[in-house]
Amino acid sequence: MIALIGQAVFLVMEGQAAEKSTISSELEFDDLTIVCTDCEKDFVWTGGEQVFFRDKDLQNPPKRCKECKRAKNQRIAAIAQAQITGIKQKIEVSVKCAKCESTTTVPFYPSQGRPVYCRSCFLEMNGS
Repeated sequence: MIALIGQAVFLVMEGQAAEKSTISSELEFDDLTIVCTDCEKDFVWTGGEQVFFRDKDLQNPPKRCKECKRAKNQRIAAIAQAQITGIKQKIEVSVKCAKCESTTTVPFYPSQGRPVYCRSCFLEMNGS
């Protein structure tokens, strides 16, 4: 007999429960389309990736497509390398202004969920 408790499947035999680790044949996951938080393009979160997330007890779905995740990891590695070597790296990140939607560059990595403004919109808002 198979019992479903939370996200784990248990095989119940003669009063004893044994957890079954791979249950992809019993529970089928459909591919999901998710919008990347960085590039705002759609990407597919496959059923196999969902099984991996479930098996590793990861609670949240991915926020970034594979290309943006790779770029984020490279940024983090570059920051760590700069801290180790003590050499400051000048960066320039292309972003879209939150007010006028023009493309501009900023000398920092924007925080997720925080607006970034072009120079003219920033000066207009702060009155300098």
